[in-house]
Amino acid sequence: MKLPIEYYRKSNVVSLAKSFLGKYLFTYLDGKFTGGIITETEAYNGIIDKASHAFGGRRTNRTEIMYADGGTAYVYLCYGIHSLFNIVTNRKDIPHAILIRALFPIEGLETMMIRTNKKNLNRMNLFIGPGLVSKALGIHYSDTGKKLNGNEIWIEDRNFKIPNAKIITGPRVGVEYAGKDAALPYRFRVMHRDLEKII
Repeated sequence: MKLPIEYYRKSNVVSLAKSFLGKYLFTYLDGKFTGGIITETEAYNGIIDKASHAFGGRRTNRTEIMYADGGTAYVYLCYGIHSLFNIVTNRKDIPHAILIRALFPIEGLETMMIRTNKKNLNRMNLFIGPGLVSKALGIHYSDTGKKLNGNEIWIEDRNFKIPNAKIITGPRVGVEYAGKDAALPYRFRVMHRDLEKII
């Protein structure tokens, strides 16, 4: 079942980021259906979070979409190469976002391997890294602003629960510029080898 739009509009972006582990992220883009289980997320706590693109209330052409109502895609270009997919959460004008960093493939595996130029199937580390996730799913930075309750990019709850004991919590990746905020425990992940045992 697709997540209802209200799910995305919860106020605590950190607990919400953790709750997305075990949810199913799907795309139907370019006539191809692909998707899998979300296995790693990072929370970005809006204007008070030095690691957030919206820190201090920053608003640019790129980040304006972060101020939309929750349930919207924020996809930005990193290093001029990688499209990174984020979920905008909370209510309008509260720029919370959750970065999807890893995916355990379930649907459209052949398509995803072609898109990412992968030759060998290894579900343990196949689509780990936010750039690979977007590439595998066919998500492009031009998809920013799309609603997540439509038929192009969406998330489903299939009642798959990951035990808390299997969830690793720690600091986010690549945000050293954020000073003390770089050490906040806003990253959540489950190892693919553990996931395969409980799936």
